[in-house]
Amino acid sequence: MLKAELRKKYMQLRKALSTDEAFLLSENIFENFVDYFKPVPGQKVHIFIPIERFKEIDTQIFINYFLSRNVKVFVPKIVDTKLISVEIFNDTKFEANNWGISEPVSNEDSGFLDFNYVITPLLYCDKKGNRVGYGKGFYDAFFEIIPPETKKIGVNYFNPDENIDDVWENDVPLDYLVTPTDVLSFFNGSE
Repeated sequence: MLKAELRKKYMQLRKALSTDEAFLLSENIFENFVDYFKPVPGQKVHIFIPIERFKEIDTQIFINYFLSRNVKVFVPKIVDTKLISVEIFNDTKFEANNWGISEPVSNEDSGFLDFNYVITPLLYCDKKGNRVGYGKGFYDAFFEIIPPETKKIGVNYFNPDENIDDVWENDVPLDYLVTPTDVLSFFNGSE
C-alpha cells in the first residue's frame, strides 16, 4: 500500500480505540520496551510527547519511569523548521505549539546526539522497519544526524501487516518496533 493509504487506514484504526483501550495498549508497549531494552541510569532517551487528539501512544508512562530512574530524557521541539532536542526534568514547563502539540517552553537545544534510544512516533511500520509518519520528514532528517549505534525505535498499537510500496531513498528505517505483543528487530547493522 502507499503511505497516504496506510496513513489514512491506521489513523482511523487508532481513532477507533477507546481511551481505556489506548491506555492499556500503551502500558503493554511500555512493559515490552522495558523488558527488552532494560534502560539504566545515565542512559539518554529521546522520546516524543504524544498528541492526544491523535491518540498517540501514551509516552508519559515512559517519561515518568525514565525520570524516576535517572535516565536522561530529551523531547523534540520544532524551532525554525528544525527538530531540536530539549532535556526535560520533573519540573519542566510545557506549552502547546501552533499544532497543539505540547512542547517544553525552553528553546535550548541540548546539543546531544549520542542517545541510547530514540523513541519515535508513527502511524504504521512495515516488516522491514519502514515507517509512515505524518509526512513532515522531521524524524528522517533527525535520524540522518544521530550516530548509527543509536537505536531507532518505533512504538505502535498495531503489528506490521502491509508493505509500504512507496519507500523513498531518504526514508530511514527503524531498528525496532515495539507493539503491545512484540518487540520486532529490523537489524540495520547499528548494534
